[in-house]
Amino acid sequence: MHTWDEIEQHINACTHCPLSQTRHLPVMGRGSHNADIMLIAEAPGSQEDLEGLPFVGRSGKILDELLTDCSLTRVEIYITNILKCHPPGNRDPRDEEKEACFPYLKYETFLLKPKIIVCLGRVAAQRIISPDFKITRQHGTWTHRKDCALTAVYHPSAILRDPSKLELTKADFHEIIRKRDELLHNSAIL
Repeated sequence: MHTWDEIEQHINACTHCPLSQTRHLPVMGRGSHNADIMLIAEAPGSQEDLEGLPFVGRSGKILDELLTDCSLTRVEIYITNILKCHPPGNRDPRDEEKEACFPYLKYETFLLKPKIIVCLGRVAAQRIISPDFKITRQHGTWTHRKDCALTAVYHPSAILRDPSKLELTKADFHEIIRKRDELLHNSAIL
């Protein structure tokens, strides 16, 4: 898989785990293929499963609010999930499901080459940053790997359940923009 079209073809035809039997539509990442910022969540929700697009339900409205608050739009970033198919009942993805889908995420990341990866929620952070990542204590902190800065924020669905997390997450998104600008400035100097 060397192109975005090839990844999407593979995802659309994938039968590597039982979720392919229960999905309506697989959900390929969306956004700019030149984005500096990549957002990764755990899995598509039920609305995403019906439309085949990431973050179109109620969580998507929260995400749009977070992006707007820091002057970002969806066309400037890339949004994807670890899983490309919706787990029934919105349950956490199983390890074997994450492993089956992880190569697709690796290809997306390889093609995008983001400067910043933002994990949306605990499940994504534990798979991408560290298996013992604690979202309540570590959201907004930074890890660096190769040429990429990684952080995690509360998942928009967590904000739906607990609106008090909105202001914390807005602050985390503003820090993401500050970090992006710092990285872009530093790379321009080199």
